[in-house]
Amino acid sequence: MFSLHRDRPLQRGWLLLFAGLLAIGLTGLPVVASAEPTPSDLEAMKAQYDRPKAIPHPKNNEYNAAKVALGQQLFFDPRLSGTSTMSCATCHNPALSWTDGLPTNAGFRGQRLVRHTPTILDLAWAELLQWDGRADSLEVQASGPIQNPDMMNMPLPRLVVALGEIPAYRSAFAEAFPGEPISPSTIAKALAAFERVVVSGQAPFDQWLAGDESAISVSAKRGFVLFNTKAHCSACHSGWRFTDDSLQDVGLKDDDLGRGQLIPGVEALLHAFKTPSLRNIAERAPYMHNGSIPTLTDVVRHYTNGFVRRPSLSPEIHRLTLTDPEVEDLVAFLKTLTSPDAKIAVPALPIAGTK
Repeated sequence: MFSLHRDRPLQRGWLLLFAGLLAIGLTGLPVVASAEPTPSDLEAMKAQYDRPKAIPHPKNNEYNAAKVALGQQLFFDPRLSGTSTMSCATCHNPALSWTDGLPTNAGFRGQRLVRHTPTILDLAWAELLQWDGRADSLEVQASGPIQNPDMMNMPLPRLVVALGEIPAYRSAFAEAFPGEPISPSTIAKALAAFERVVVSGQAPFDQWLAGDESAISVSAKRGFVLFNTKAHCSACHSGWRFTDDSLQDVGLKDDDLGRGQLIPGVEALLHAFKTPSLRNIAERAPYMHNGSIPTLTDVVRHYTNGFVRRPSLSPEIHRLTLTDPEVEDLVAFLKTLTSPDAKIAVPALPIAGTK
């Protein structure tokens, strides 16, 4: 399957078109239902979604507990914003599956911004970050909202000074990064280290994969087959995180150019946005990069008759012909991806002037 990983649209040409037509039929035509899967077919489908055994950490920011603990403090500390009123957790609230429950996020003045807050769940495995893929690592992503004048509005040099004036933070940085000063780099590395360990837990779907047939409903099992066949969802929502990390135009009625704003002149990147993970998706309404779709059922309906046809529309997007019971089955499956994750406590924050 050809997907828009990073900037592959620059190279796709006629080969991508041919592959798309071969895989899904002419764009815009209904996709016919596949035959009932055999037991071996079903097992092959399941095998694509096995969870990894360990969290990956880059060589330039290897794991240590002190670094994660420091990153957790920084993540919840409002002093990382220019007005000391917003923390990373303001928008990435652990009680809301690490989002904020709003259609689009709010800036430091309370102003409404243009994009929905994405979750930080399972980002240790992500290739590109943010809706338009502008960050290629958690370290790069971590400092972006902090210094963005429309978001947290805290210049990094000023933040370095502010943290350095707090004795407990000086000690925490010294333990986490021996021999290194407090700097934009170590701040970003600490935040990234914490975010990497924010991983979704075992969902009912995972229990079913492990052999517990009672873990999900018969409706959800039918939905899983639809997800991988007639509904064509797995073309982009693949792997255990249910995303291929591609950037695609899914036909939303929206003027936001997405990746195309960063890389102008490439038609396939216009309106292209990151394919989100579906882990814990039932807890993250509303949906899409602009928060314009209120429910999972409405998301499925979008691919039935709601998308805009334009030259940049992804070749993976085409009109579905799902019956109402099939839509219900598909949504029932998506709800099985929600895990009962452990609650994250807000850590004690260092007090200025104390050890």
